[in-house]
Amino acid sequence: MILVTGGAGFIGSNFVLDWLAGSDEPIVNLDKLTYAGNLDNLQCLQDDPRHVFVKGDICDQQLVSTLLARHQPRAIVHTAAESHVDRSIHAPAAFIHTNINGTFTMLEAARAYWAGLSGAARAQFRFIHMSTDEVYGTLERDDPAFAETTAYQPNSPYAASKAASDHLVRSYHHTYGLPTLTTNCSNNYGPYHFPEKLIPLVIANALAGKPIPVYGDGQQIRDWLYVGDHCSAIRTVLARGRAGATYNVGGRNEKTNLAVVHTLCDMLDQLAPRASGSYREQIAFVADRPGHDRRYAIDATRIERELGWKPADTFETGIRKTVHWYLDNSEWVARVQSGAYLDWLDQNYAGRALENRT
Repeated sequence: MILVTGGAGFIGSNFVLDWLAGSDEPIVNLDKLTYAGNLDNLQCLQDDPRHVFVKGDICDQQLVSTLLARHQPRAIVHTAAESHVDRSIHAPAAFIHTNINGTFTMLEAARAYWAGLSGAARAQFRFIHMSTDEVYGTLERDDPAFAETTAYQPNSPYAASKAASDHLVRSYHHTYGLPTLTTNCSNNYGPYHFPEKLIPLVIANALAGKPIPVYGDGQQIRDWLYVGDHCSAIRTVLARGRAGATYNVGGRNEKTNLAVVHTLCDMLDQLAPRASGSYREQIAFVADRPGHDRRYAIDATRIERELGWKPADTFETGIRKTVHWYLDNSEWVARVQSGAYLDWLDQNYAGRALENRT
């Protein structure tokens, strides 16, 4: 048995589905079901006894401790987090509460649980903390990619909250001996991605005939990682990672935001063409967000060298699978676009002058 936090979110639900597709080891899935947590993602597991879903808050230490005592997991995979930079700019308090206080609560519960184990159960227990490349700050175009030794320089409330949680995880290993592992991943994409993030937002707005918003000049560079590859990396770290170690997980797919948008528009032109013209005509440049990091890039040498993990998908193969998934699952997209989501889009893009350019 393993315990997964945030297992109804984007990466968490993909991990749960991936895990149970390849293993009979059960999962306890703890998720608060905030706006981005969606049980629709896990509908195929509704009657699967290997999946035990618990609606609850990672900040509720009594609940977490009760789950650990009851189910006796051999590992915790901690994916639960507030993760959208723009939301952290508008309302940072939720990010402090969940990402810092929630991780602290999970660590305290895990430490007490682990202290009560003995023999092989104690030796084999692992706490995996999933983090982000954004803790490292920003890069110039010619700078070397982020390594595990890169100094932290978070530039948004989201990144700062994740950096703080990373430091807490490290401290619990070095102070208490808790067998932790941290993964810092690059930008994920793929199925079940909440449509406030770039790739699903482009697809949804394009198909709805709405403007496709691009921040600033669109030349911000990100390293894109297909979520299925990220899931395989987490499984690999859980199986073979060194306790106390950090592993950067990247796709080796650096692309500008504008290049990603163009790729999506061109692919939709082929797979779901408009009545006339190209989806590129819907691109609308908007004022950049405050403190927008210019470039992220991950050096994944350590996980490749030590654990033998490499991404299976290129950006070209991953993005094609992603677009096909969204086209084939329009009902999921329609259900997830709730009133709260639409209110958020109005709030975030209000006052940003739209400028049509291709």
